[in-house]
Amino acid sequence: MPSFDIVSKPNMPEIENALNQAQKEVAQRFDFRDTGASIEHNADGLVIAASTEDRVRAALSVLQDKLIKRKVSLRFLDPGKVDPGPKGTAKMLVKIKEGIAVETAREIVKLIKDQKLKVQGAIQEDAVRVSGKNRDDLQVAIQTVRGHDFGIELSFINFRE
Repeated sequence: MPSFDIVSKPNMPEIENALNQAQKEVAQRFDFRDTGASIEHNADGLVIAASTEDRVRAALSVLQDKLIKRKVSLRFLDPGKVDPGPKGTAKMLVKIKEGIAVETAREIVKLIKDQKLKVQGAIQEDAVRVSGKNRDDLQVAIQTVRGHDFGIELSFINFRE
């Protein structure tokens, strides 16, 4: 029975490459000199630190530019608020979103069911598996999901006959 999976998974090697490029640019640019601006990756996400709030936002902008050039969607980023740090510094945590939330997965399954196609959607952890007897119905389901905005970046993988 043909099936495919709907997932929301960022391309981590491309994010790492964009992070490295952004770190180099922040270290070399004149407007970041003597601001202590840095972008680091840790277990929680990306931490952007600098001497002022506007330098943190400028460093975030540099990171976003590098991600766009590497064709990584900005929907994977969840920038938090700028928190004040010690000695007047500022810090921001940017989380990297991965996986489909249960509520969003339910919306996807409901959208597919409302199309009255002969396909079934099943929620599997952080993905949605869609299966049916006819390949054409699966392709219509893909087009339907692509045409709707769920607020996250979706990809369609494991298309099997």
